[in-house]
Formats: sequence, structure tokens, C-alpha cells
Amino acid sequence: MTTLATTVTEVLRYRGKIGQWSWVLHRLAGLGTLLFLVIHVIDTSWVTFFPELYEEAIRIYQTPLFTIGEFALVACVVYHAFNGLRIAIIDYRPEWWRHQARAAQIVFLATIVVLVPVFILMAQHVIEFYTGRPVDLQLGLVFSRVVVPFGGGMILALLAGVILSGLFGAVSGRTGLAGPLLTQRSRLEQVLWGFMRVSGMLLLPLAFGHLAIMHVIEGVFSINQGGTGLAASFVAARWAYLGWRIYDAALLALALIHGFNGLRIIFNDYAHHPIVRRGLTWAVIVGCAALIIIGTLALINGVPGM
Repeated sequence: MTTLATTVTEVLRYRGKIGQWSWVLHRLAGLGTLLFLVIHVIDTSWVTFFPELYEEAIRIYQTPLFTIGEFALVACVVYHAFNGLRIAIIDYRPEWWRHQARAAQIVFLATIVVLVPVFILMAQHVIEFYTGRPVDLQLGLVFSRVVVPFGGGMILALLAGVILSGLFGAVSGRTGLAGPLLTQRSRLEQVLWGFMRVSGMLLLPLAFGHLAIMHVIEGVFSINQGGTGLAASFVAARWAYLGWRIYDAALLALALIHGFNGLRIIFNDYAHHPIVRRGLTWAVIVGCAALIIIGTLALINGVPGM
């Protein structure tokens, strides 16, 4: 916590340096995207396992708070993608590092250029949906159905990882890595470093394509035809084509591994106690694997009865 407090303090004090603000925004945008991704994978799997819950989830997505969150999500994805591309290019050509400030400015400009027309198109869907409808924030519904179960579940998962790590350390007497294990971790970190760059490049067309279809062209309000139809029918029509299932499977695996590894990196920056760091790492690995399994099973089984 001391390291986190220091980071926040220094960011606020160290004004005017675009590189540091890019670093902060990159992490915040990544965390925001991952938070939505976790919720999205779980609720989409409900179309297979709990169809009624899926219909309710889509109706919650169409509440004002989630509508605002949808704009924030798109902004997070666009900025994180462009800035990640900047990082990958500079990593590939280190001699270009002297241009990183200009590159960061280009990223900000490109993000704005993309978001302006995208937000205009998204706003048209919002206006069309809310015209003639009462605006009800439905705070109680969002809190009871989203904040408590998903937020509480994530916190419990992290705590469980730390507790199990502590028990493992007490039984085995191991608190950290040493010798060959440390060497193996160093090699693994190099592999994961390369994966983040490659997966980031692969995710660019996949994520942008998904955003364009689901948030710009179609819009979340059309999934259940503005509340007059079944959202499951929309998913069934999409998954009727093997190509879409393969597309969604690739997006599922790459996005989850990329996002959870980014979360692990952030945890490692701020969790210095070896038992806490190991527990958080375990929670990240198990959480990522569980979501990939759940999402894959949903893709394989499809929508029941459709």
C-alpha cells in the first residue's frame, strides 16, 4: 500500500510529463477493460447455462449507468490499444525511444480522432432507445446484481489466493523463489513479455471489430430489440456460424490471458511480500483459467433450444 500511495502522490506532484501520464492511463484503461471483460464473459456464458439470467443481464446493460460505462469502456479499449501499439513499436526499435513523447502525443490525438465519430454513432443508439422512456438509474438493481456479486466475488478470490499462499508457506516453509526456481521465473517473464506484445497486436483487429459491431453498428440496445425480444436469439444467430465462434474463442483467450497477465504485473509492482504476491498470482492464474473454461464451454454448447 505504501508503494501505491507513493505512486499516486508522485503522479500528482510530477506534473507536465506526458510519459508518466501515458503510463498511468494505460494501466487504468487496461484495468477498466479487464473489469468489464470478466463480467462480460460470465454473463455471456449464462446464455448457455442460465438463459433467464442472461436476459436480465442484458436489461441491466441497458440502464443509464451502464450506458455511461459503455462509452468509458470504448474509450479505455481505444486508448489502451493505441498506446500498447506505441509501446510495442518502441520496444522493437529502442533507438526510437527519443521520440516517445511525440509518440504519446500522437496516441492521444489518434484516440480523440477515433472516439469523436464513434461516440456520435453510439449516441444515436442511446437517443433512439431513451426517447420516450423514463430515465431511471436503477441504482439498487445495479448494486445488488452487479456490484455486490461481482465485486465481492473478485475480492474473495484474491483473499482466498493470499490465504492459501500463507498456508502453503506455513506447511512447506517456502516464502519466495530462489535458485533454479528464480531462473525459471526469469525465463517465463521473458516469454510473457513477448506474449504481451504479440497478443496486443493480434487483439487490435479482434477487439476493434467486436467494438464496431456490438457498440457502434448494432449497439447493445439491439441485442434484445430494445427490450421487446430475446437476447438469446441474437447470440444464437451469431453462433450459428462456426466462423463467429472461432472469432469469439480467439478474442476470449487472447484478451483474458493478456488482461490477467497485465493484472499480475500490476500486483507484482505493489505487492512486495512474497506470500501476498504468490497468492495474488495464484488467484490471477486460476481466475483466468476458469473464465477461459467457462467461455469455451458456452461457445461449444451454444444456446439451448436455438
